[in-house]
Amino acid sequence: MREEMIFQILRDSRYTVVLSGAGLMAESGYPLLRDGRESYEIEEKYGYSFEEIFSSAFYSARKELFFRFYKEVVLKAAETPPGEGFYSLKALQDSGLVDSIITRRIADLEKRAGCRNVYDLKGSVFENSCPSCGRRYPAEYIAQAKGVPLCEHCLVALRPHVCLFGEMIDNRLMTEAAQEVEKAEVLLVLGANLNSPLCSQFLQYYTGSSLILVTDAEHYSDQRADIVIHERCDRFLSDMVSEYNKQNQN
Repeated sequence: MREEMIFQILRDSRYTVVLSGAGLMAESGYPLLRDGRESYEIEEKYGYSFEEIFSSAFYSARKELFFRFYKEVVLKAAETPPGEGFYSLKALQDSGLVDSIITRRIADLEKRAGCRNVYDLKGSVFENSCPSCGRRYPAEYIAQAKGVPLCEHCLVALRPHVCLFGEMIDNRLMTEAAQEVEKAEVLLVLGANLNSPLCSQFLQYYTGSSLILVTDAEHYSDQRADIVIHERCDRFLSDMVSEYNKQNQN
């Protein structure tokens, strides 16, 4: 069976890295603010596209509107809890079948499900700080602030620890993530096509034996993978957990 074959690959792998894409997040009911129908609603309500308003230039020039949007849309979306796929991913990691996880998403869904060794390339909405003194603030402080959230000590506008449009991802973090991909024997791509920013940044470093792609939508780049599975990521991950449990009962 297919599940048995893929499970065998994961079990025999000396190091497995997961690239966690938007598909797995969408399966949790998380709104796709940039690419989904929500993007049209954002532009209609705020007068700017998601990319325009969620940018470093907008944060610098129009903080009032930036933080109104950030609280009403970005933090509201982040209230969505991790779906079953993320908990299955944690179970696979706990079983020793997954070593590290790389993502460009900012809602901490992997970590909130209990996953470890997660590389959040674009940061997290749950971390915020004062650009002046460095004091850290939780997302709840941002959400409850009236208008622009200020540092209690410096009275300076706080800065979400996310990579806004127009900014570069931290080079040190990119290097660490690339090193993870470099040492991977198996690369498991979940919910992203192989031409997506998440994959295109790292496939050049991959020299392992099995690139496994799980996505519910066909794409011309699928041919670059060694194994392609067109189904929901959460269903695939649940099957792998079931296969692990079955094999460990024998």
